[in-house]
Amino acid sequence: MVIVRRISFGFVVTLLFASLVLAQKVVRSRTPDVPYIPTTETAVKAMLELADVKRSDIVYDLGCGDGRIVIAAAKRYGARGVGIDIDPVLVREAKGNARQAGVEKLVEFREQDLFQANFREATVVTLFLLPAINKRLLPQLEALKPGTRIVSNTFEIGEWKPVREIVVEDDPNDDYYFGSHRLFLWIVPERK
Repeated sequence: MVIVRRISFGFVVTLLFASLVLAQKVVRSRTPDVPYIPTTETAVKAMLELADVKRSDIVYDLGCGDGRIVIAAAKRYGARGVGIDIDPVLVREAKGNARQAGVEKLVEFREQDLFQANFREATVVTLFLLPAINKRLLPQLEALKPGTRIVSNTFEIGEWKPVREIVVEDDPNDDYYFGSHRLFLWIVPERK
């Protein structure tokens, strides 16, 4: 009888452990379109300056990763921000980073597919996505309110001509060097 109880206790413990592991597994709605490569701190600062972010802005970062751009917009300028990413692990990390930075009341992070997301309230949109993804987003970006500023790290948006382009120098204090050199600015034009 004692052996049966030990076996059934062990079986129950094993089942509970397996359930816990399965419950913690990350469930994505689909595979991300781009790998996560953080924007350097130097580029974050330059992107926000290029967009001329103000306290009255609502900054959306599409493919926000760890949330560094909207967190920086909130900390430096007092702007509201929304980060959108398909990866639930990164969204959780971004929320934790916002709490740690003390800006969780100014920013929010959404686990969403960019192509299904509503970001029409944005006055500033930031991107560090691949050219093909930027091109697919073009109809959503062109539909934004006139005057909305869009800044892309490294990659252009199809044939859409930027109003300004800058080059950011390497910063030896930054951990990441991929991209983060060329930044592009577009301003959504008035509709005809």
